[in-house]
Amino acid sequence: MTTMTDSSVREFKMPDVGEGLTEAEILKWYVQPGDTVTDGQVVCEVETAKAAVELPIPYDGVVRELHFPEGTTVDVGTSIIAVAVGDGAAAAAEPVQEAVADTPAPAEAEEPKPEGRQPVLVGYGVSTSSTKRRPRKGAQAPADAQGASAAIQAELNGHGPAAPAAPAAPATGDRPLAKPPVRKLAKDLGVDLTTVVPTGPDGIITREDVHAAVSNQPATPESQAAPAAVAPAPSPTAAPASYDTTRETRIPVKGVRKATAAAMVGSAFTAPHVTEFVTVDVTRTMKLVEELKQDKEYAGLRVNPLLLIAKALLVAIKRNPDINASWDEAAQEIVVKHYVNLGIAAATPRGLIVPNIKDAHARTLPQLAGSLGELVSTAREGKTSPAAMQGGTVTITNVGVFGVDTGTPILNPGESAILAVGAIKLQPWVHKGKVKPRQVTTLALSFDHRLVDGELGSKVLADVAAVLEQPKRLISWA
Repeated sequence: MTTMTDSSVREFKMPDVGEGLTEAEILKWYVQPGDTVTDGQVVCEVETAKAAVELPIPYDGVVRELHFPEGTTVDVGTSIIAVAVGDGAAAAAEPVQEAVADTPAPAEAEEPKPEGRQPVLVGYGVSTSSTKRRPRKGAQAPADAQGASAAIQAELNGHGPAAPAAPAAPATGDRPLAKPPVRKLAKDLGVDLTTVVPTGPDGIITREDVHAAVSNQPATPESQAAPAAVAPAPSPTAAPASYDTTRETRIPVKGVRKATAAAMVGSAFTAPHVTEFVTVDVTRTMKLVEELKQDKEYAGLRVNPLLLIAKALLVAIKRNPDINASWDEAAQEIVVKHYVNLGIAAATPRGLIVPNIKDAHARTLPQLAGSLGELVSTAREGKTSPAAMQGGTVTITNVGVFGVDTGTPILNPGESAILAVGAIKLQPWVHKGKVKPRQVTTLALSFDHRLVDGELGSKVLADVAAVLEQPKRLISWA
């Protein structure tokens, strides 16, 4: 067996893939010890406080060690993987091959890998190479995964929900597939993972599987022997002696959700918020939206009320530039921005994110439509980069898509204003002296009262409402 010197091992540290981020969670490893890697190859996916990104290795070699398992949150600057390079690469492969010959491969290493990689999110381009795997010995699908597949197939064949077969005991050296939080849950509930039937992809045990195992456990002999007649009738108002653990789900607060929570608390207790409201007739704006959809210049673009609301806010900022500013606590200065990076709040499976359109003030309406469409589709795919969420100056949050009339939005940190847009509904409205059905919505503008007084905030909100009521003002005011 060849030994390696420390000089032949390179330590790859967790980088700051955003701007000033301090930690990231390892979501998935694409390599294992003994795998050959090349410069630029993606080795893992991590989730920061801003987004999920893939990390490429910056040199060639053989993976010697993964320092942290999936699901671990690691500080920026901490080494996460050791790679043997140069002359040490060949030496690293030898002991691994010997170990493989003697020890069965864990089940986790047999997950299928795609032939090619998708574009990464941090500007490293596309790696077309797939992960190089060392030979495995005695690999086979876990017995419990096969049982779950059989149950699912029986249901697809029209036999109804099949009762899950009792899982076979795993082969020596095999380990049930489950993420660290699920393993902890099973440990806390006293559930043996080898007895749990997995329903997740590739035979992974989920939290729901663990809870199902708890609810399906047979009663203890003591509980079976307890005569029902001895127990007194429960009081309608009495609390139960014990609670079913399946009635609660605990979700770890980390990643995007953790960062959002910290930012909102900081904003709420740092900037003195003031929120003003206005209800406006947007019937003409809705008609204009329909006209633009038929315009050849907007073919293939995302045209909806949010587009004109965004343009109306940009016009209002142009007429009242002091609203587009931030408070510098250290310098005790108000920083007025002569550009608008327009943030659009987006709800994603990873939590609330606010990517922004850079220099939105300089874009034409068709260009703004294109940028909005790209922003939304990227957010839905979970591919929003950290850079896209930096440097915003003012934000729009469209709560109307959930059928909500309006709200009191909290400022995005570092910004002085945020506009909430409520649902657009057909309502009775006095129009030209008569009550008629009109398209109506309510707008809410929150602003930082340290640098925006009531007059300025009111002017901005009134201008947005005026444009949406009479969209022809876009021509004269823009």
